[in-house]
Amino acid sequence: MKKIYDFSRTAAHRNYTVADLKALKGSGTTLSMSNPADRDQIVACVEAGIDLFVVGTDQMEDIRELAPTHFTGAGSSWSQFGSDDEIVAHAFEAMRRGADMYYTLRSFDVMERMAREGIPVQSHIGLIPTFSHHYGGLRAFGRNADEAMQVWKTLKRMEDVGVFAVEVECLAEEVLAAVNDKTSVVTFSLGSGNSGDAVFSFVADICGEASEEDKPPKHAHAFGNVGRLHRQIHEERVSALNEFHREVAAGQFPYAPTNIGMHAGEQEKFLEALDKWMPTHQ
Repeated sequence: MKKIYDFSRTAAHRNYTVADLKALKGSGTTLSMSNPADRDQIVACVEAGIDLFVVGTDQMEDIRELAPTHFTGAGSSWSQFGSDDEIVAHAFEAMRRGADMYYTLRSFDVMERMAREGIPVQSHIGLIPTFSHHYGGLRAFGRNADEAMQVWKTLKRMEDVGVFAVEVECLAEEVLAAVNDKTSVVTFSLGSGNSGDAVFSFVADICGEASEEDKPPKHAHAFGNVGRLHRQIHEERVSALNEFHREVAAGQFPYAPTNIGMHAGEQEKFLEALDKWMPTHQ
């Protein structure tokens, strides 16, 4: 555990620093990485020993409360901001809130601008779902030599502008294995083999929860079946609500044990007083 000052100059500790991740290249150590989406998932990932996190910027307060020492990246989607100034401002805000790196899909100019300011920049190579229109749909990358070389050139261009790390999504595993030790950029493999510096997978995919796709993508492997439990909870909830509705409609609920009664002898006094009551003003 390293003692640091975070990017808002708050004293902190981290399980991994930027320097640590860079030093892991070629060491034979591969880290685990995932994306806890809420407080419960953050706690689960911490208890499971997941090494690195990536989350939405609005989750940073929860992360720093529940996982104060975990290296965690935050970022923005490609369409979230219109101008370069807005996205750079958001990057600074993410770092002030406790992020350890910032993810962006924007231009090399934006990446370089952030890197010049000292922000550890993460980007993305291989399949980038946001750009799937350009690719003719969701597909694997680097399955032929020409495309593999183009991915390599993109990676080197990112390295030249100061990018610290990249998500490598659905890139042929042979390509990542060949290039990983030829770049200083830290690689997070998602469906690209185990040659990356970390292996990333989504919490939903790991746990066997519902996918945003009709079926889980090729890179997804379910190590659990939380989806079954979610379905069971839903079915049990519907069953309980149906029974409640039926009992209310039949005049059976509330049941006697759930009701409150008056103290002994008080009902008679109340009814007598009610019968004698006259309005004060006519």
